[in-house]
Amino acid sequence: MEGKMQNDQRIEKIAGVALNVTKVLVIIYLGIEEVFKIRKSLKKKLDSEFDISRKWASQAYAILKKRLAEQKEAVGIEN
Repeated sequence: MEGKMQNDQRIEKIAGVALNVTKVLVIIYLGIEEVFKIRKSLKKKLDSEFDISRKWASQAYAILKKRLAEQKEAVGIEN
């Protein structure tokens, strides 16, 4: 009978360890999943910010290019 009790206790310890390991793995998985959600959200927000910056830069470049052409034309007229 004493052998059976020790066996039962050993099985309970193993089951407890297995349960704790499973809990840790679930926590790690959920943490990683949350990191990916945050990453995806940040990427989406940053992409929209970069689009705004690209549009602004493109417009600024177009304006500068136009002014440069106007300056060249003005210099050409003076000569």
